[in-house]
Amino acid sequence: MTLKIGWIGCGIHATQMLLPQLLRHDVQLVALCDIDGERLAHAGRQFGVTALTTDAAELIATKGLDAVGMAVGPDQHLAFGKAALARGLPVFMEKPPSGTAEGARELAAASDRAGKPLLVGFMKRYSVGNKIAHNIVKSGRFGDVLGLTGYYMTAPGYFVGNVDYTGFLLHHCVHYMDLVSHLVSPVVKLSARKVEKTPGRILFHVAFDFECGAIGTVVMGTVQSRGTPVERIELMGDHQRIEVEDVVEVRWHRNPPFKVADPEATLLDAEDTLTWKPNFTAAANEDYKGYHALLADVVPALQGEATAAPTIHDGVVAMQRLEDMRHQLGI
Repeated sequence: MTLKIGWIGCGIHATQMLLPQLLRHDVQLVALCDIDGERLAHAGRQFGVTALTTDAAELIATKGLDAVGMAVGPDQHLAFGKAALARGLPVFMEKPPSGTAEGARELAAASDRAGKPLLVGFMKRYSVGNKIAHNIVKSGRFGDVLGLTGYYMTAPGYFVGNVDYTGFLLHHCVHYMDLVSHLVSPVVKLSARKVEKTPGRILFHVAFDFECGAIGTVVMGTVQSRGTPVERIELMGDHQRIEVEDVVEVRWHRNPPFKVADPEATLLDAEDTLTWKPNFTAAANEDYKGYHALLADVVPALQGEATAAPTIHDGVVAMQRLEDMRHQLGI
């Protein structure tokens, strides 16, 4: 059955990243909403939608909707998400699900009351390199994960005279508050420390203790240009490790023998390093960041099917970790 969806928020991220990937699935976009009339009209032309409104309540009340999607601000996610669920509509929203962990808990309660799913856009789980790493670990071929090391940097705009890291934390760091458990196991302890070179330029290290016994460290901050590689994950096992560079390059190191003195040295499927990197020249509509794969789970989940799509309950966990980290860092 084609899913009829109304969408709130027609900014660059929605119109260039989310909606084009959403419409590759069995979805009909029947109504759009944005407070900017010019942006709304452009999105209507782009996606062939004529039911346009600047009022989110009007969109949510549109007859015939099967679900509501949104990519707006944290406060709007909370308000519009609750309103849609109150009308019995399942919801997909970009992260963060709210500006606070309490707001995320309100959405979780609303989802439970309505008996309808609220799915959250934690697409880092679906970014191709992270997906490969996750599948290797879950296959049992890797053995126990002993440690995780992560690196996630960016350089958002700085606030002149009023530095506020909230946007960086809510829109960037929250990804890793979710991703670490997806790759390892639930977090049982978190600690963090920081260095702030000047206002707006911050670097912090976050340490995790995992339920499975593994340990981890993720480095995040605003002191690197996004024009350089800014993401790296390493999973450490017993004589094995998986390295993911910028979500599109994977190396799985195993336990190869020394080869220099071996006249019959070769490469062995079961021992030597496996690597993967995409062919960016391939004429295919690939989505390495993971939006298409995420939405492949979201669309059937909105129709009541059980999928692996991240839910608001995952959002509650990630937002609480983020708040715990912020409290320790004092930001």
